[in-house]
Amino acid sequence: VQLQAFGGGLVQAGGSLRLSCAASGSGFSINSMGWYRQAPGKERESVASVTSGGITNYLGYVQGRFFISMDNTKKTVYLQMNSLKPEDTAVYFCNIKWRHFGRTYERENWGQGTQVTVSS
Repeated sequence: VQLQAFGGGLVQAGGSLRLSCAASGSGFSINSMGWYRQAPGKERESVASVTSGGITNYLGYVQGRFFISMDNTKKTVYLQMNSLKPEDTAVYFCNIKWRHFGRTYERENWGQGTQVTVSS
């Protein structure tokens, strides 16, 4: 399973950006997809995740500003980021938790990071 992320860039505070991440491969099913971020000098943190059943989870700091969704047929996860703040500046990483068809063991893959920079 491979992940390819799109989006990111430079935006002014208060602006919006949309990230997307597509999973490719065959013979697998998705348990969940999500986004993590890592700012310079800080640990990577989970920003938002969504299960294949549509259950979402958000970092408290982004609750109400960021919205995650997944298109199961396209195996793509989206992160709509609104009211961006300079503190949201980080490299954002896509994550997928998946399993082979007929297996229960969960595997995890990461996409390449995409830079999000919010200027004040």
